[in-house]
Amino acid sequence: MLSNIRSAALLGIDAYPVECEVDICPGLPTFQTVGLPDVAVKESKDRVKSAISNSQFDFPIQRITVNLAPADTKKEGPSFDLPMAVGILVASGLLPQKSTEGYWMVGELSLEGKTRPIRGVLSISLAAREAGAKGLLVPAENGKEAAVVQEVPVYAVRNLRETYEFLSGAKPLRRVEVDILGEFQQHSQYKVDFSDVKGQENAKRALEIGAAGGHNILLVGPPGSGKSMLTKRLPTILPPLSIEEAIQSTKIHSIAGILGKRKALMATRPFRSPHHTVSDAGLIGGGTIPKPGEVSLAHNGVLFLDELPEFNKNVLEVLRQPLEDGMVTISRVQSSLTFPAYFMMAAAMNPCLCGYYTDPSRECTCTPHQIQKYLSKISGPLLDRIDLHIEVPSLKWKEISGTESSETSEAIRERVCKAREIQQKRFEGQGIHCNAQMTTAQLRKYCYLDEPSQSLLKTAMEKFGLSARAYDRILKVARTIADLDAEINVTASNIAEAIQYRNLDRSVWRN
Repeated sequence: MLSNIRSAALLGIDAYPVECEVDICPGLPTFQTVGLPDVAVKESKDRVKSAISNSQFDFPIQRITVNLAPADTKKEGPSFDLPMAVGILVASGLLPQKSTEGYWMVGELSLEGKTRPIRGVLSISLAAREAGAKGLLVPAENGKEAAVVQEVPVYAVRNLRETYEFLSGAKPLRRVEVDILGEFQQHSQYKVDFSDVKGQENAKRALEIGAAGGHNILLVGPPGSGKSMLTKRLPTILPPLSIEEAIQSTKIHSIAGILGKRKALMATRPFRSPHHTVSDAGLIGGGTIPKPGEVSLAHNGVLFLDELPEFNKNVLEVLRQPLEDGMVTISRVQSSLTFPAYFMMAAAMNPCLCGYYTDPSRECTCTPHQIQKYLSKISGPLLDRIDLHIEVPSLKWKEISGTESSETSEAIRERVCKAREIQQKRFEGQGIHCNAQMTTAQLRKYCYLDEPSQSLLKTAMEKFGLSARAYDRILKVARTIADLDAEINVTASNIAEAIQYRNLDRSVWRN
């Protein structure tokens, strides 16, 4: 007897429909899975057999063939356990085929028949909505995540027996409901705040500018000056996630398997801080069937690279494409996948190998050659793609022992949001959302310079030997500073402040 169960598989960050066809016919007892299954899918036969037997069903002692269509696309993971088991129950005559029509189902099964959570349920729920599914059956722990897509009825099942009883009509299940606004309010609080940071007003100002315009930033300073502490608080001053951004980020984290148990939706901007030993595949993504890397996990958030010169040079160079395009393309023989990777990059580094070059309170033990060698680990093209280079000096005793409270993240975020609103109106219908994304044509249109501003920028270009890309970065930062001040045109003072945020281009770091 033949049965057909609707399921889904992941490809990149999206899902596509898969038909799980099960045929049971007389012959020697075998269980064969076809349709380009990977090892995890092939091993499903042992889990499914035990799950059916331990759920008080008779496992057919016949020839069983499972086909996962389309057969020309690689399938991976244990998510086909549940549809395979239900397909066998239908093909055995224990369930009518009509009872499964219109339903999609995914889930891993334990040997005793319990369901276990899987990756990428939100993407699968979105695919089910597009296909007009009657309902979606998922493991209990994935119920809230799948129910974010409210157009598709989602039913959370705890085991194979409960799935059978629901489909046969013996035991109805309540549809999973999720209060999206409530989830946002519950999970939208950050554990850190800018009020925790003492001193470093210049660095705070630079981070505010970076957040307001979506600019990449590099903090340079001695150990213990607060570079990491400042950067970890950067997401707290970025504009709140929109529903669309939250769904995008949730899809990526769900596929990577790091969303968290029973969490429906990401409500805060991602903050990823990979170790400097990360490989290029770990940073960009990869694998036989490509998976998202750190740059995609940081989508709509912040990618923090601490101790920037310690990263492998090849790893840093692969950052160029996502920094420019906001996406990363991974090509394999079987497929080519594109992952979103629009993030704000924040990096931190010491000014030299020992960490105390330019520090007035500690003596640097590095030679000029060692300093130059250390700084040269960061290539010019990568440095040009970082808009703000900020010096973070050591804190003085007065700043450390001071009892005055610093400005809160909420107060800073209000100014950032106002600047972003100005940019959204300016770029409406142009396909970009912030100043950091401006093209050359848009720079000419929105960054008109008067004579004093042009003269100032010309002097800086000649004195510091800035590249054409650095010139564009200065204009973008100046435009953001003007937006924070609610100014219509870019002024000479805006240009002067933007030039100050190019520390690594200035001669003090070159000599």
